[in-house]
Amino acid sequence: MNIKCISFVMKRTYSKIFMKYIFIIIFVLFIFSGCGEKEKGIGTGPVKFVELEALNPELAESGKEIFDKKCRICHLESGKGMGPSLQGITAKRKPEWIMNMILNPEGMIKEDSEARELAKSFKNHMYKQTDSEEEARKILEYLRQTDEVR
Repeated sequence: MNIKCISFVMKRTYSKIFMKYIFIIIFVLFIFSGCGEKEKGIGTGPVKFVELEALNPELAESGKEIFDKKCRICHLESGKGMGPSLQGITAKRKPEWIMNMILNPEGMIKEDSEARELAKSFKNHMYKQTDSEEEARKILEYLRQTDEVR
């Protein structure tokens, strides 16, 4: 083989190796891009983790009062109102998602595909009703209680 041929083979070999490494790096970045704050199913908002314990009736009662004042006008017990029915919501969604939807509805509709699809189904979209994670947690407990009763 002459020098030009060897040079061509070496460039081609290094090029293939280089491309394999580039592919591996891109693949790894793609895999890890799903990690971090945007864990699937929790939505976007301040709530990253909710530890659920046994149902707390006192917390649920407080949540019912808040729900009746701020949520019931749009969310009926069953069937469609101005917003979706929340019947069975705690079985369909993670508690973090529910609380983030309560606390950050605009952000959820903008960034969460499930929230966006729900918003498209209704003429109105949900507006922020509370800044308090404590209130959102009470509403979640009430929803857990109503789902448990049905």
